[in-house]
Amino acid sequence: MSIGIGIIGAGIMGADHARIFASSVAGAHLVAISDADSARAKAVAEETGAKRALTDPFALINDPEVGAVLIASPDATHADFAIACIKAGKPVLCEKPLAPTAAEGLRVIEAEIAGGKRLVQLGYMRRFDPGYVEMKGLLDSGRYGEALAFHCVHRNASAPPHFDAAAAIVSSAGHEVDVSRFVLSAELTSVKVFRAKRSKLATFDDPMLLVFETDKGQLVDVELFINAQYGYDVKGELVCETGTISFGPTLNTQVRANGVSATQLAPDWRPRFAAAYRIQNQAWINAIMTGKPVGSSAWDGYVATTVTDAGVKSLATGETVAIACETRPGLYS
Repeated sequence: MSIGIGIIGAGIMGADHARIFASSVAGAHLVAISDADSARAKAVAEETGAKRALTDPFALINDPEVGAVLIASPDATHADFAIACIKAGKPVLCEKPLAPTAAEGLRVIEAEIAGGKRLVQLGYMRRFDPGYVEMKGLLDSGRYGEALAFHCVHRNASAPPHFDAAAAIVSSAGHEVDVSRFVLSAELTSVKVFRAKRSKLATFDDPMLLVFETDKGQLVDVELFINAQYGYDVKGELVCETGTISFGPTLNTQVRANGVSATQLAPDWRPRFAAAYRIQNQAWINAIMTGKPVGSSAWDGYVATTVTDAGVKSLATGETVAIACETRPGLYS
């Protein structure tokens, strides 16, 4: 059995996903690529062997040869495309965020509940990253007691031109929000954002420190530094009762020369999480075949947006902001 895949969006993420499906995923084949830029859709389709290049995403969703859809289009389109896929009965892997606002995210959840089946998986690929998976496994083993605090570092070499402090919280810290809930098996209940001294190379408040509390009484802190200049650097340290569990950037090679020991850092998130994307995409296909959902659900996507919305509010007010989500529906239990 091979599942026909349609990809909406042929930008950086859509093209990367197309390459992964073309080269590294079993049980799937590319049928169609859709993008508002017809030349870009055609180029990605030709490179990856997809049968069709389209400009109409709804034509892709309703294509009878497309059995599942990956959404990698601009953020504001995610909810509408996901709902269209649900109505068509087709599984979805949607790049984050689920929707620009929590209210729009609830529309997706309502559509899934109406259909009576989970069809949406969010592209929070860190749940499949070997470092985070091993960290969670070690915590769940109980060998180191309970988790007390989780230190997270998220540094980018430089910010995209459209970024501001709010965008950094929504787009970058959203990953830490989801993976913290995953690793700790806990919910985030409040957030406060602290502004550090602004880097002279930043055009907005950068770096920042986000401090969360969980419903288990733990603290999670996230250092966001979007203009760190030296490379892409994601690290985590879990502080437990009898020890700590930590990991840093993936080590590919280490060079010792001229009195220096050095490891090259990735320029952005894609090389760092290349394995996570491959594992995620294969797990999505396996889940479609078995009927057993994996990864972040639409509910997790809604929660992440609710949390980052609270972070943006704290950024504006300087206050600790309580995080209030709707009651989790039974479909996502």
